[in-house]
Order: sequence, then structure tokens, then C-alpha cells
Amino acid sequence: MEGWGRYPRHESQAIDCWLPEALAGTVTSRTGLIGRGNGRSYGDAAIGEYSTLMCRGLSRIRRFDPSSATLTVEAGVMLSDILRSFVPRGYFPPVVPGTKFVTVGGMIASDVHGKNHHRDGGFGDHVIEFKLVVASGEVLTCSRTHNPELFFATVGGMGMTGIVEEATFRLRPIESGWIAQKTIVAENLGEALKALQQTEDATYSVAWIDTLSQGASLGRSLIFVGEHATLDQLAGMPRADRFAAKDAGVVSLPFDLPQWLLNKTSVAAFNELYFRAGARKAAKTSLVHWDKYFFPLDGILEWNRLYGRRGFLQHQCVVPAEDALPVLSGILDRFARSGKGSFLAVLKKLGGGNGLLSFPSPGYTLALDLPVTQEVFGLLDEIDELVVRAGGRLYLAKDARQSRQTFEAGYTRLAAFKELRKVTGADRHFNSRLAKRLGI
Repeated sequence: MEGWGRYPRHESQAIDCWLPEALAGTVTSRTGLIGRGNGRSYGDAAIGEYSTLMCRGLSRIRRFDPSSATLTVEAGVMLSDILRSFVPRGYFPPVVPGTKFVTVGGMIASDVHGKNHHRDGGFGDHVIEFKLVVASGEVLTCSRTHNPELFFATVGGMGMTGIVEEATFRLRPIESGWIAQKTIVAENLGEALKALQQTEDATYSVAWIDTLSQGASLGRSLIFVGEHATLDQLAGMPRADRFAAKDAGVVSLPFDLPQWLLNKTSVAAFNELYFRAGARKAAKTSLVHWDKYFFPLDGILEWNRLYGRRGFLQHQCVVPAEDALPVLSGILDRFARSGKGSFLAVLKKLGGGNGLLSFPSPGYTLALDLPVTQEVFGLLDEIDELVVRAGGRLYLAKDARQSRQTFEAGYTRLAAFKELRKVTGADRHFNSRLAKRLGI
């Protein structure tokens, strides 16, 4: 098995699950087990030490209450299915990550954050309750008032407290399926951070960064600020187009691209074209389909093949706001000087996280993708040191190689999490390759 980054690869017995009633027997009869949704965590978080429970079969939408916009689904329901079913009805998920091809169980386990975390928090902040199959096989209802310790350990806990069976959360009413987007041009990292700070009242904001720019242009960016478009903003558009379906055109990479194709020259050329195209749109607000705004990469199926068969690493860190400029400048400077510019680089402003192992903390998060090479590991080790010294940490859902020391320095509530695993017996049943690597 492998994650979305295709590194590392481990053997693990795959166990299919189609009925919630079958979960208890599987859990109590196994050790070294972890649940797996759609396999979109990048590294080894969804690979069981010995066995991996494939939860996509738990794919039923159970209940929807339009009076409260409350939705209950099984843990294997895909975000893409929720969007397809409810956007035309005038509802949108409260938080979405960068891909819609994830399951609700995975969203809880990773406590996913989106372009609105600075204002609305992570997905876990909008979960009302969930049913959790614990090590004893018992099914417990967890919320902020029932089994709250398990609730906050499971949100962001990467599946290490049990198997989520179903979950209930609220959707956001919307007037249309369009996003009113404004593009802001930042000539360097300092301007980008300032723009994200000045637009923190916006519902959605995210910055694309040119990782190969240097000198006075280090960290030049395009910031995309968005709001769900209202009916007034759709004036002149036919009513049938309020919730227009996404264009059918989707491309797929049928084979692995040679790794040399993503080199300094090709990435620099792409970055220049992308920056110029974005800068031309900066003067006006435009209407963008929700799918294109939130999930641009989903338009290329199996885009992870861009990096070749050896796979790629994503390094996503968060650092406190007061240290963001020097620390992120140091990271980008090392990338630019190494010539290993990231094809995909994203900067966002974050608020706090509530789960014991939730990734977000107040500050800024930078995500960078790099093909797997021996030189890259040394570069990322250097960057980890910068992050740790600033009091930051790395996102477990994206991690495939951080050291135990880096992890322990960043997650200050780890001791409480490990104690809960011990008390509930989770440490004897639920273990992923990530848990083993990091000593959780």
C-alpha cells in the first residue's frame, strides 16, 4: 500500500468492510489495524501496521434535516458525493480541503482545514457527533458533551482512537454554486502575508507562491479571496445556471511522467505564465465555479503521476504569525537556492485547532510538493529545524518522513493523547505505519 504521495510503500493486509455491524468483530480480532478512506493522506497515515480496514463501503447518506441543515452520513461517504447531492439544493460543506475525493471519516481523522480556517476553523469544529467503534468493540457516541475526551482525541487523531462509523455535521446554506473571486498580486512574501492579514474578514483566502523567485521578489504570490456569490451578483445569469454543473471535461494521466520533466526550467516557465495570467485578473471580481475554486487539481485525475514512479513528498508546516516572515522566507530561500522549486506551493492563514493532535494553530501554513530524491530529504530536514525553532509543526495527513523529535517538539498535547490510547486499549489495536514511525 501507499498514500497519495506514493511514498513510502508498505505491505498491509486489506480488509473490506461494507456494513457497520461488521466493524466490532474486525476491531476486536486485530492488532496493528487502521481505518482507510479513499487513501488521500499523502504518506503512511492510512497504512495499518499489519491490517488496513477499507472503509469506502460505508457509503450511505443516512439523514438530512433541512430545518437545521444537519447531515448524517456513514464514514465512507465521499465529499464529492455530498457536493454532487447538496450543492444543487443550496447547501455547501462547512469546510473542504484541497480535494473532494476524501471520505468524511478521513476528514474527521485529519481534522481537515480549508481556505476558511482563519474564520470558521477546521472540519472538526462543525461536527456535532459521531459514532466510534473503540478497541473493545463497543460503539460509543462522541460529542462535546458525551465522551468528550474521545471526541477531541479522534478529531485530528489520524484514526488512532478507533473507527468512525458515522458522523453528523451541519451544512452551510448558499444562494448559488459560484464563488465571487478577487485576485490580489503580491510582489514578495511580506506583501502576501500582509494581504492575507488584511483580508481575514473574507470567508475564503489562499495564496499561490512562486517558489523559484528570489531576491526582492522572494515569495511573490497571487492571493485568491472568495465569497459564495449571492443572487444579486448573478444578475443576468439564467436561473438554471445558479447551480451549474461542472464541465464534464476531466483529463487523466494514464502513465507516470519521467521525473526529469519537472525541473527548474519547466517549473520556472509554468510559474511565470501562471503569475502573469493571475495578475491580469487582479483588477476585477470574477465569478468562478465552486469546483474550480476549491479543487483545481481534481480536474487532473491521478495527478500524483506528475512526479514519476518514485513519488513525491509534501511538506506542510504551520508557524506562529509573529515569526512567519523570517521563517517562511528562510524556507523559500532554501528552496529557491536549491533549484528544487515546488510545482505546487500554497500559503494560508490559520486559526487554532481543538483536537489533541489537530494540525492547525494560529499563524500561517505553507505547503510544498517535491519529487522524492535523496537530496530532498536533507533539504527538508533543514527546513524542519527552522519550523521547530519557531514553535511550529508539520501536518500528519501530509507527512511521510519527519523524525520523531520533530513531531514531539510540535505536538505539545501528545502525552495526553498517548495516555487516552492506553486507557482505552487503542494502543493495542489501532496502529498505522505513521504511528509506529513516530512512536505514538
